[in-house]
Amino acid sequence: METDAEPAVAVTGLTKSYGEVRAVDDVTLTVPRGEFIGLLGPNGAGKTTLIEIIEGLRVPDSGTVTVLGHRPAPRNLALLTLIGVQTQQSAFFPRLTAREHLETVAALYGLDRQVAQQALDQVGLTDSANVRVTDVSGGQRQRLAIASALVHQPEVILLDEPTGALDPQARRDLWAVLRRLKGAGKTILYTTHHLDEAEALCDRVAILHRGRIVALDMPRQLISRAAVGSQLLLPVGRLAPEQALDVDGVDSVTMESDTLILHTQQLPQVLAALGTTTDLTGVQTKSATLEDVYLELIGAQS
Repeated sequence: METDAEPAVAVTGLTKSYGEVRAVDDVTLTVPRGEFIGLLGPNGAGKTTLIEIIEGLRVPDSGTVTVLGHRPAPRNLALLTLIGVQTQQSAFFPRLTAREHLETVAALYGLDRQVAQQALDQVGLTDSANVRVTDVSGGQRQRLAIASALVHQPEVILLDEPTGALDPQARRDLWAVLRRLKGAGKTILYTTHHLDEAEALCDRVAILHRGRIVALDMPRQLISRAAVGSQLLLPVGRLAPEQALDVDGVDSVTMESDTLILHTQQLPQVLAALGTTTDLTGVQTKSATLEDVYLELIGAQS
C-alpha cells in the first residue's frame, strides 16, 4: 500500500443534510493509494451518501473532497476514467450477453471492445461471457456489475454493498475477486453490512453512526483496543452460573440454549482456573471479532 504519494481519496469536514436529517456530519477521511477500506454502519448511518459524494453523484453542503487530486463535483469528466463505480442498483443492458454488455460499456469510454474480455477474466466470468444478462445468477450479476466498473481499468474502485443478498458461496467467490483487485494495486472503498467480510478483506474500516465516523483503524487494532473480551462456552450442567461467577477473571455469565457462556478479559487465567475443578472436554473459546466491537460501539452511540 502506497503512503508517500498524494492520497487516492481525501475528505475534509464533509457535511450533507436532507431537511432536518444530517446524513453526513463533519466527516474527515484520507485513503492512501492502494488501500482497501470498508465503510460500516447501520442503515441510515450515512455510508451510501458519503460514497455517492466521493463519486460525484451528490454535492455536499460543506467540506471538500478530492479523488486522485480531482474535485468530483461539479461533474468532472476527467475523473470518470479514473474511477470505477458499482452502485446498489446497477444498470445493465438486459438483452445483451455479458460480453456484449461490457463491450457496450467499453464503447462508452471510447475503448476497444477487446477490453471486455479482460474485465470478464478479472472477475471470473469468462465461462459466462455468452450468457444473456437476464440469465446469469445473482452472484454472477454482482460480478458483472463490478466488471462494468473495471472495464476501463480505473485506479479507484467504489463499491456499494457489492456482496449484498448473495449466498455464502457467491459471497466467498466475490471475496476472491476483491482480493485480486487489491493485489493489483487498486484502491478500493466499499460499504458492507457483513462484518466478517470487512474483517477478512479490509486494511482499515471506518464505522459510521448518525453521519459521523465513530471508529477508524485496522480491524485487528480495533478489536485489540476494545473492552469486548473473550468468551468460554461450556455445556449446560458442567458448572452452575453462580459457581462460574465466582471464578477469578469471569466478568459475567449468560445462558444460551444448552450453553453457559463466561465473559472474560483474562481468557488464559480463567481457563487455568477451570481446569483445576472442571472437565474441559467440549469447552469452546471464542475470541472477540469486529462484529463484537461494532455492536459495542453502535450500542454506546445509540
